[in-house]
Amino acid sequence: MATTAMYSTSRCKFVSSHSNDGKTKFCFSSNASELFGKRIGLDAKRSPKKSNGRRVGLNPLVVSAVSDSSSSQTWGGAGTRLYPLTKKRAKPAVPLGANYRLIDIPVSNCLNSNVSKIYVLTQFNSASLNRHLSRAYASNMGGYNNEGFVEVLAAQQSPENPNWFQVAFDAYLPDFLASHQAMALPLMPLILVNLTVSLGNEGTLILSLPKYRGTADAVRQYLWLLEEHNVLEFLILAGDHLYRMDYEKFILAHRESDADITVAALPMDEKRATAFGLMKIDDEGRIVEFAEKPQGQQLKAMKVDTTILGLDEKRAKEMPYIASMGIYVFSKHVMLDLLREKFPGANDFGSEVIPGATSLGLRVQAYLYDGYWEDIGTIEAFYHANLGITKKPVPDFSFYDRSSPIYTQPRYLPPSKMLDADVTDSVIGEGCVIKNCKIHHSVVGLRSCISEGAIIEDTLLMGADYYETDADKILLLAKGSLPIGIGKNVHIKKAIIDKNARIGDNVKIINSDNVQEAARETDGYFIKSGIVTVIKDALIPSGTII
Repeated sequence: MATTAMYSTSRCKFVSSHSNDGKTKFCFSSNASELFGKRIGLDAKRSPKKSNGRRVGLNPLVVSAVSDSSSSQTWGGAGTRLYPLTKKRAKPAVPLGANYRLIDIPVSNCLNSNVSKIYVLTQFNSASLNRHLSRAYASNMGGYNNEGFVEVLAAQQSPENPNWFQVAFDAYLPDFLASHQAMALPLMPLILVNLTVSLGNEGTLILSLPKYRGTADAVRQYLWLLEEHNVLEFLILAGDHLYRMDYEKFILAHRESDADITVAALPMDEKRATAFGLMKIDDEGRIVEFAEKPQGQQLKAMKVDTTILGLDEKRAKEMPYIASMGIYVFSKHVMLDLLREKFPGANDFGSEVIPGATSLGLRVQAYLYDGYWEDIGTIEAFYHANLGITKKPVPDFSFYDRSSPIYTQPRYLPPSKMLDADVTDSVIGEGCVIKNCKIHHSVVGLRSCISEGAIIEDTLLMGADYYETDADKILLLAKGSLPIGIGKNVHIKKAIIDKNARIGDNVKIINSDNVQEAARETDGYFIKSGIVTVIKDALIPSGTII
């Protein structure tokens, strides 16, 4: 006779964070037995007990780590994939779709999948992220006894992990040296909170910060905290993707296959497959081989029968490859053993830990996800994903799904006001004031102010963090500055305008020369993949042509 174990789960979401150095950030959330409200039945067949101690009981507490899958890049420079949008904020705090932040996507997926305990591992630049999380997802956000939470965990230095992030600047500091010599002071390091500044050879300035070296390293640093939870699995999620996914089904599939690790897999055609890390599976869906962005014969060798994972025959012929989504379920004891014992120096899950696990003979399964998914970790992808929500008749990603809503911070803003405006194929956020202008195929963010005669085309306006009064505007103009918003007779096309930008009258941001790459940070903008991005808080003087 089959027995049924009842457990209650809470609804939760995951969050990811990214710093200016392009390093990965993580969140952890949990789905715990006897901690949350909704009850779900699992029979013994679906979640078997193991006599060898690998899987004991049916308590489905899940701790999920959310990782930002951007590549490792230089700290604090324009090398990060979403820079300059990440200049003053962590990546998960970047605005999305007029009203939201990137982090709202994974967090909402978690909440809609009954996961409600979340740790966010971040590096720095996390002030706006922390503020958003605290306002959007209260400490008593749900679950049994209101025990759900979203908690930020920063990189740290410890006796077990003494690593610090170091960047050297070739900067001669005559004033600094002269001041110390004049006062006969030794060249002692300056300690600024968690920032160490010291002088190296020939006046080289060394900045040191605690760091994560990769996704696996970030999780390893907090294993001491995660292992305290009475959990069966760890769920690791990517933080720079736009998609909807039911993680409960993902976790159940992991248990039903008796896997040690399960990897979410996206079906691919040959054209897209060359840009992804591909996986090869056997007849049971077990991963047996990995290849990073293969070409030619190596690509053809990675073809698989995707009907094994559930695609119909027609789709399987169109999509004969599967790519890793950077989303994983690990059995708890497996992750602890891999990170501490088997691969204590591994920094990344996708390129080191998981391929290493297959080489050790562990059961690593593929789980098919056949829905909309987009990596929005670059300026170009981020731009197109945002404008994709204006697509007719059905957007690429819909924020209007009642069954699986996207949550965010309640701001209590008034409805947007449009006075003699011509708006087509666009999405307008809350609290905007739009006067006698034309807006086409654009996304207009919170509190945007657009003046008379402006033309906005194929553009993402992120809006503003606050309103300015008429008195504020008069004072700013008297000082030679500009009010926040878009001035009169401005023409903007194919651009991203970050928050609080001050665009003067008669400005043209149209990239008429079709420049593909340019770094003009002192002038307030960058161009990447032909898309002009105006930096947060930038001032673009009247009459400027970009």
